[in-house]
Amino acid sequence: MRVFLRISVYIALAAASSGALAQVGVKPQSVATGLQHPWAVAFLPEGRFLVTERPGRLRVIEADGRVQAPVAGLPEVAAGGQGGLLDVVTDSAFAQNRTIYFCFSEPGLGTTNSTALARAKLSVDLQRLEELKIIFSQKPKVSSSAHFGCRIVERRVNGRPDGTLFLTLGDRFSYKEQAQKLDSHLGKVVRIGKDGTIPRDNPYVGDPKALPEIWSYGHRNGQGATLAPDGTLWMHEHGPQGGDEINLPQPGRNYGWPVITYGENYGGGQIGDGLTAKAGMEQPLHHWTPSIASSGMAFLTSDRYGPAWKGNLFVGSLKFHYLDRIELKNGKVTGEYKLLQDVGQRIRDVRQGPDGLLYVVTDSPRGQLIRINP
Repeated sequence: MRVFLRISVYIALAAASSGALAQVGVKPQSVATGLQHPWAVAFLPEGRFLVTERPGRLRVIEADGRVQAPVAGLPEVAAGGQGGLLDVVTDSAFAQNRTIYFCFSEPGLGTTNSTALARAKLSVDLQRLEELKIIFSQKPKVSSSAHFGCRIVERRVNGRPDGTLFLTLGDRFSYKEQAQKLDSHLGKVVRIGKDGTIPRDNPYVGDPKALPEIWSYGHRNGQGATLAPDGTLWMHEHGPQGGDEINLPQPGRNYGWPVITYGENYGGGQIGDGLTAKAGMEQPLHHWTPSIASSGMAFLTSDRYGPAWKGNLFVGSLKFHYLDRIELKNGKVTGEYKLLQDVGQRIRDVRQGPDGLLYVVTDSPRGQLIRINP
């Protein structure tokens, strides 16, 4: 009987300990500091990192945290406001082709600009970009320094890259009505080939009234996007004052902005008719009201933090300076836990590294690249 009781107590204590670790058992480690408004992190071989700085610099960070001089060969960037050098990802076959993709605010005539997507090869010595090509440029260009969107996701089908990329595009703030118009890229998710061609199975190919790159529409400003373990595209987007949303963009679907929203105008007051639902428009999987100002998005597929965290979704909060760990069950959000609240900086991006650990960058004049150790 005593042996049974001892075993029972041991199991209970172990379960309690495991539960505590599932919620707070992480330790942030600063890998690199002194970064000027870093926006995204990607991973290079040999433990190196590739980080964008919004003012228009791309930097290699060594495995030991040394920050290298800016990589040469970037196109002209319209840095200002929310614009600049934004997302960056490495090609799934980077080890063979050294290709990267990055998006940025591209200058136009006068004060106009737009979100653009480029591809290039990173030189063997990691010091410059080669064979640069702009493969997509948002239309129309407008005069605005806000809502560029700009998260890139390489699509996979049945676990394999299909040669196409998703790109989130903001509504450019003062042009929100264009999110509902199919002859405009504003407020959309687009899908293009890695060479800039248009996939034949995009939903509006052949429609003379729509731009063929469009995948889904009715979005406000998506600054987080990723693939779920099953290959489904997930994204989140900033609401106005309230109503940040998680959506699963499906081809040809309308996600409602600005006709429906759980937010309101800055300073108060309804948007449009004040609707939160309408026939023919998709409901978000989840929304935050009040807003957390969401940025960055990653699923954890490793077991580095134990079984309770595997399959969780992670989203950065710019407004409240934390990393949101989101538990999911049957496609529903069942729990949220705040991490990294002691860091004290805006969480701009979160990614899972090749080592199975999570990494974030903080948006600050002296931003950091942080490794989240279990």
